[in-house]
Amino acid sequence: MRVVVAGGTGFIGSVLWESLLAKGHDVVLLTRDASRSRDHIHPKVHVVSWAPGAAWESWVDGAGGIVNLAGESIAQRWTNAAKARIVASRLEATEKLCAAIQKAILKPSVLVNASAVGIYGPRGEETLSEDSPLGSDFLATTCAAWEEAASVAEPLGVRVALIRTGVVLGREGGALAKMLPPFKAFLGGPIGGGGQWMSWIHRDDLVALYAFALENPEVVGPLNGTAPNPVTMKAFATALGHALHRPSFLSAPAPAVRLLLGEMATVVLDGQRVVPKKAEGLGFRFRFPQIDAALRDVAGG
Repeated sequence: MRVVVAGGTGFIGSVLWESLLAKGHDVVLLTRDASRSRDHIHPKVHVVSWAPGAAWESWVDGAGGIVNLAGESIAQRWTNAAKARIVASRLEATEKLCAAIQKAILKPSVLVNASAVGIYGPRGEETLSEDSPLGSDFLATTCAAWEEAASVAEPLGVRVALIRTGVVLGREGGALAKMLPPFKAFLGGPIGGGGQWMSWIHRDDLVALYAFALENPEVVGPLNGTAPNPVTMKAFATALGHALHRPSFLSAPAPAVRLLLGEMATVVLDGQRVVPKKAEGLGFRFRFPQIDAALRDVAGG
């Protein structure tokens, strides 16, 4: 089927379109800088500008599925201006896609929209599934508004799947790229006290989960994009040290992290213990369910 991917040139999208192409789908990437992106994309992929005034909406009409990954990174200091950009980038992109779906004569059957486990808020030791109540902090309310914007497509007869993603582990980017330098310099260790939970997922598993959501009509509503075995920050640091053959005992004190990152520090200092109850119940099988194997694959050697 034709799959339209918004935000398809980033850390997740760049691997997702390759996977979709390999599975035989016709892939259309919506990007703000189409001319530049075409130089780095497979010739079989349609790279389309979705800048204001561009004729990108015609690609939505007749598409089988839409994937929305668009949104500014949260990995920055959360000033008031940054918060406004983070929220606006998610809502505006989602609203544009839903408006295009509404205009389409032949509407797509499914919209798979990105979200994040931050929607649950800081919850300590509590194990969280898709049925758990939502949080009330900045990240939680942002994700809730993002999911609500995507749900506008439901009354149009479109199946909506919401992938609540944890920390994505992959080569050449993402959270791991920021963690590797101190470990490689023999200065690695847990962030904060180390007891906070980290809900993670290998990038290959996340890409497979997006394809699963696109192709499986039983996937409706929220789906936790996390591996089935979350770990504490201390356990993660130990596993990363083993994968790199480096020590992992020099922790970054919480006050220093808060001073450096401000409010955004809550993402790494509080954490969440999230499990993919729904994905496993629907038959999805993780290639990397354990942190040691995942880190050996992405950081080992």
